[in-house]
Amino acid sequence: MRIAIDIRRINEFGVGTYTRNIVRALAQLDQQNEYFLLGPPDKVNEIGKLPGNFKAVSVFPGETLRGELQCRAVVKRFKCDITHIPHLFWLPNRLPCPYVVTAHDLLEHMYRARSGSGFKRFIHFNMTRRVLKHAARIFAVSKFTKSEIEKLFGINSGKIEVIYNAIDQRFLTGHSTDADRQFLAERYQVTYPFILYAGRISPHKNLVRIIEAFSALKADLVKQEFYPDLKLIIIGDELSKHPDLRRTVVRGGVQNDVRFMGFVPIEVLRIFYDLAKVFVFPSLYEGFGLPPLEAMAHGTPVLTSNTSSIPEVVGNAAVIVNPENIFEIKRALERVLLDHSLREKMRQRGYEQVKKFSWQASAGALLSAYEQIAGVARTVAPAQKITNF
Repeated sequence: MRIAIDIRRINEFGVGTYTRNIVRALAQLDQQNEYFLLGPPDKVNEIGKLPGNFKAVSVFPGETLRGELQCRAVVKRFKCDITHIPHLFWLPNRLPCPYVVTAHDLLEHMYRARSGSGFKRFIHFNMTRRVLKHAARIFAVSKFTKSEIEKLFGINSGKIEVIYNAIDQRFLTGHSTDADRQFLAERYQVTYPFILYAGRISPHKNLVRIIEAFSALKADLVKQEFYPDLKLIIIGDELSKHPDLRRTVVRGGVQNDVRFMGFVPIEVLRIFYDLAKVFVFPSLYEGFGLPPLEAMAHGTPVLTSNTSSIPEVVGNAAVIVNPENIFEIKRALERVLLDHSLREKMRQRGYEQVKKFSWQASAGALLSAYEQIAGVARTVAPAQKITNF
């Protein structure tokens, strides 16, 4: 087979993590079929060393007419049997071979995320539905996401396959060392116990309620004389676009107890996960949700939501709460901090939960789907399979 994989969004959160790890896993699993990685060749180096059957092909950015026309021309020139687009898109490609799509979430189409005119949303929605209906297969990263695709876009269940995500291998390299702790103390001045949030900074991540719950928690702990120097550390990008978070900190009187770290590399993030007392992730909506599993890989107790895909991903290894109830979040945080037998139980369950997800298993499922789709396509006369739209 000749397989094209669109890697043009490899720098993005979520999609980038998926793209890098699934290509690595395919490279370990399959050294027979030919793979063409469509995107910026310099970014292929971020994936790591790849075997000779993986080739980088430079193409213009996606979701532009020029980029899509070039993508189509490259797929045609290399006579690809199948193209994998590892994210939802809406511009029609008219690719000369079958294509498959990975759907991570439908946040762009949910009411909380809607912006712009009604007409633009209408066009975006209907073009996305058209893309999904003409895909040879849709890979959903959770059963929840599969169900959302069926309900929102009216897609037949039979063409949607659930293939789970997994965590980056760098989170599986063991616990932090004394040198790691010293690094955090010297580089970030972290020498105190802390609750951790790590992830994107956006409204659906529910950070305002995290801060409000932490403020209430601090007040209670002071009365009980527990954890007098406890902090909340928030790791994420684009904080400047969310002034409401700073206002919430000031309103809660925790200016000296909440730290915004911005972006940190994985090698540093794993140390934060390892040293956190609790990882808190009461997100309102997730198509999968990797951070809770990343924290579990380090034995850190996780408090998260009872909504969307999250219960499916964390199983019985986390404390789950109603993410819209500040006092439920606060009470759960206090319980996890103070109940040592619960912490140990969560630690062990977390280790076991992480083992249920692997990029190797996901790559194997993808390869089986590629073979099935390409095999079916070869039995169809060329005149019947020229156009996807």
